[in-house]
Amino acid sequence: MKTITKSSELSDFCARAVNEKYITIDTEFLRERTYFSKLCLVQLAFPGDENAVIVDTLVNDLDLSPLYKIFQNQNIVKVFHAARQDLEIFYLDSGIFPYPLFDTQIAAMVCGFGDQVAYETLVRKLAKQTLDKSSRFTDWSRRPLTDAQKRYALADVTHLRVIYEVLSEQLIETGRLKWVDEELKNLISSETYDLDPKNSWRRLKTKSSSRRFLGLVESLAEFRENFAQLKNIPRNRVIKDDALLELASNKPRNLDELSKSRLLLREARKGEIALGLLRAIEKGLNIPESELPEKKYKIEKINVNSALSDLLRVLLKSCSESTGVASKLIASASDLDALAAGDRNISALNGWRFEVFGKRALQLCDGKIGLSVKGTKVKTFRL
Repeated sequence: MKTITKSSELSDFCARAVNEKYITIDTEFLRERTYFSKLCLVQLAFPGDENAVIVDTLVNDLDLSPLYKIFQNQNIVKVFHAARQDLEIFYLDSGIFPYPLFDTQIAAMVCGFGDQVAYETLVRKLAKQTLDKSSRFTDWSRRPLTDAQKRYALADVTHLRVIYEVLSEQLIETGRLKWVDEELKNLISSETYDLDPKNSWRRLKTKSSSRRFLGLVESLAEFRENFAQLKNIPRNRVIKDDALLELASNKPRNLDELSKSRLLLREARKGEIALGLLRAIEKGLNIPESELPEKKYKIEKINVNSALSDLLRVLLKSCSESTGVASKLIASASDLDALAAGDRNISALNGWRFEVFGKRALQLCDGKIGLSVKGTKVKTFRL
């Protein structure tokens, strides 16, 4: 089990990989106590029994630029499973997205393995192997690594070679390779990994549409994000979502009023966090009316035809079963409600989704087709 601890070793490995059609990649990281992920290992493999390595990223002065050159090499497919967190780590470190990219979790959803299929499932079904999960929740920052840890880490990229080859062959045979490419566009968009504190309030779920309330949420969330990034601690260690919304509603103006908050963490009732929260509230209260944020509603619940929405769910299940594509990948519950409310600007009406589901969904909405049951199958018929 080769462990790379020198920049020259990584450079040599990448020099050998440059002539391959693909390279499989995985990471091990910690994030429970930090805002930014702490990258502990990168696992790499390309075809061949001896062509798998562990890169110890905690070694001082290890240069990852040879790997980033691989990321930019258009002749090598970069293969991940459930790539989002891995891509975030690499993008924040280098500003580079690996391309061309292949995500076996997304590919498996297109190939009939259900929603967000686990790597372990694909290893068992496609590679005909089992995984030793004893190191699953290990502390990857501790050194030295045990042989069990190394075997576990390497399994994430060695079996991935077989999984990639099987899934890519299936996608080519069914003509669905472009479907996966469409899904990967979001993964390699910088907007997906936006850490701008000014936009952080949009992640919070609130039922209120009061613009002043949203202004306070925006200001408090911006403070929280800035503080969490500066101290490199999880945002919920600063203030949790429900406490933030409580402050936006109650608007405490001093430390005494702030201390009466039911949901506030003890650390946030005094010191720099408390003062920062009070400044954020003052800032939110002083935002000019014309600059207050506004909640954008995709659809109004009152306009949703609930009966039509239910019929669309039945149609979606039928389309999912007949094509073998996971229903959540085709359309979300909010997509169906939007369709039932008359919205036609949704992803389910574009690209491959339109052919699989969207075309018939529009026909159902327009009263051109109906649904019937034959045995255990749902069928459509023209009206």
